[in-house]
Parts: sequence; structure tokens; C-alpha cells
Amino acid sequence: MDHYLEIRLLPDPEFPATTLMNALFSKFHRGLVGHGEGAIGVSFPDVKDAHRGLGNRLRLHGSAADLRDFMGANWLTGMRDHVAIDGPAPVPAGARHRIVRRVQAHSNPERERRRLIARKGVSPEEAQMAIPDSRAEQLDLPFLLLSSRSTGQQFRLFVEHLPIEDESRPGTFGSYGLSPATTIPWF
Repeated sequence: MDHYLEIRLLPDPEFPATTLMNALFSKFHRGLVGHGEGAIGVSFPDVKDAHRGLGNRLRLHGSAADLRDFMGANWLTGMRDHVAIDGPAPVPAGARHRIVRRVQAHSNPERERRRLIARKGVSPEEAQMAIPDSRAEQLDLPFLLLSSRSTGQQFRLFVEHLPIEDESRPGTFGSYGLSPATTIPWF
């Protein structure tokens, strides 16, 4: 993972940056699924300056060949007027590293109870005792609002940037370009 590519959202009077980032990331995810996940990771360099959002830049990380192949797949159809693309370029010398991962909230105890009843065959009363309403979790993390292609329902994809590290941790990325254990260069 020695190269990166940066996609910057251009100001648009009709759409807020969060709406554009949601659309850009949805297209990125679909493009990554079609291209083959694993080799390309993402980060959001403006995450700290974005006031609970992820900012205006999406940075893709990978080898120069993987990034060129991915960008040649035309996954940005419909977004090209809203973005500026820089790279691929080599990662700066001395860059540190960081894990960027998805965090899933346990925000719907009722759904978890239904799952428990269906999978374990427990009674509704036992499920209520095992998973009380107080278990609902509210995350204070930036997120993307995406739509499921299979159900059509919207969901929040919470993104956490873990502390900066000196050493890289090699590995692969999932279909969102995120990983619970693999680092990306941070600069």
C-alpha cells in the first residue's frame, strides 16, 4: 500500500457536502464490490475538522496498479461533475499509520430479540430479559447514510479512525474499504 488517490468534493449550491459524500461513498462501495474487495482501503483526512462529519475528502489507499485499475472501472459515473481527483501518488515518506474501521451500533433491541427468538427458540419473555431496551446503543461517531440495495432501507455506516500508530499492519479490506485490523497510511 504505497500509493494513494484523493477525491475532493467540489462545492455545490444545490447539495450539502454530506449528501455528496454519501453518494460518492455509495458509488465507491458498489465499484469496490464489482472490482473485487481486499486491496483498496479508505480514509477521510478531514474527519477531525468536519464537526461530526467525515469531511470533504475521500482518500483511497493501495498500490498504484490497483488504484489505476479501480479508477478505470468508471464507478464515478454521475459524480464526476461534483469531484476533483488527484493521483495516484506515492505515500509521503514518514507517513504514520491508522486503522479506519466500521463500528456497528446495537441500536435496535427489538430486532435483536426477534433474532434471538428465531435462532435459539427462546420465548419472547426470555428474549426481553436477555436483551432489555436499555441495551440500545447510541454512537457518537461520524457516519455515512447509505441505502441497502437488497432491502432499500437506509442505514448509518459509522466510521472510526483509531489512534495513529508508527508501524503498519498489513492485511485486506472489506467491501467498504474498511478493516478492523489493517492500517492505512495517515498523513
